[in-house]
Amino acid sequence: MSPDYYEILGVDRQATPEEIKRAYRRLARQLHPDVNSDPGSHEQFKIVTAAYEVLSDPQKRQIHDLGGDPLSAAGAGGGYGAGFTFTDIMDAFFGQTGTRGPRPRMRRGQDALIRLDVDLAEAAFGTSRELKVDTAVVCGTCHGSGAHEGSEPVGCETCRGRGEVAQVQRSFLGEIRTARPCPACRGYGTVIPNPCDECGGDGRVRARRAIQVKLPAGVDTGTRVQLSGDGEVGPGGGPAGDLYVEIDVAPHPFFTRHGDDLLCDVTIPMTAAALGTSIELPTLDGETGAPEIDPTVPLEVPAGTQSGEQTVVRARGVPRLRGTGRGDLVVRVVVETPTRLDRDEEDLLRRLAVLRGEEQPTGRVTRPARGVFGRLRDALGFD
Repeated sequence: MSPDYYEILGVDRQATPEEIKRAYRRLARQLHPDVNSDPGSHEQFKIVTAAYEVLSDPQKRQIHDLGGDPLSAAGAGGGYGAGFTFTDIMDAFFGQTGTRGPRPRMRRGQDALIRLDVDLAEAAFGTSRELKVDTAVVCGTCHGSGAHEGSEPVGCETCRGRGEVAQVQRSFLGEIRTARPCPACRGYGTVIPNPCDECGGDGRVRARRAIQVKLPAGVDTGTRVQLSGDGEVGPGGGPAGDLYVEIDVAPHPFFTRHGDDLLCDVTIPMTAAALGTSIELPTLDGETGAPEIDPTVPLEVPAGTQSGEQTVVRARGVPRLRGTGRGDLVVRVVVETPTRLDRDEEDLLRRLAVLRGEEQPTGRVTRPARGVFGRLRDALGFD
């Protein structure tokens, strides 16, 4: 007849697996040979380990409860007791095991990513959009439990609620016992005998829902806006993950973005370049439709302006995403030369050439002109 392992561990015969584990930890800390030099502690530790091995295994515990000897029946070998694992010792000293225990049915959901197309004005000054997103939401029938109305999950009989079952392998060193997820409950420790008809026991369903997203001023292509808690709802109705909205800015008809600056070309006739002129330049601000914002800015083109020269309009670029102020609007002047002249126009130009002594111009070879950014690179010493 085998000894009374319940008495050895000091637990009741109806003790739960957790109570048995706590009792073993307490005794193992006292009796392990590495911490107790008493000659008799070695044998006592072997007995305590054997008791824990039997009572922590559902099959061996049943044999013991029926009056049998589970260790003899299992063909136990020597050492610290059949099926002894170093996991048991780690559990005794550090309160840990190599096993995971039952995993929760309710878990955090996954993050989600969607892409949003916006125009340049929306990216520059911010906007609000309502998005339609196909995502996982809590099942409205079972409210995330996964069980049919009037029922609930019950403890798994195979693993007795632990979510794991023992797997024993024999080697020349003796038995090696490991734990793997219970195949009956898939590691949850509970089973749903009557699952919800709507979600099939998952606690969530697919649905299309509307989400309001507010884009800050200054976003650009590739910027991601995080919406906490608007991602996928987790299994078992668990908390939702986050939703990330990635921005894609559409090309503008005439403005080009360079960081926080806007670049554009203004084409003027050669007479205006020679004599000078003043024009009303449309700005990106005018596309917002705000009545209090002037949609244009005056641009003075001095007499003698050459094609390719640049003028900077301060603080008419894109607002800075993480800061204050705005970038600039950089305007490049393009002088348009007429390609078709009537006789009167041609006579005028020939008279002008005579007045300027340019009847037979030879041209001059000069260094290529540098724009605003080129001159800035020169000033900073960049090649």
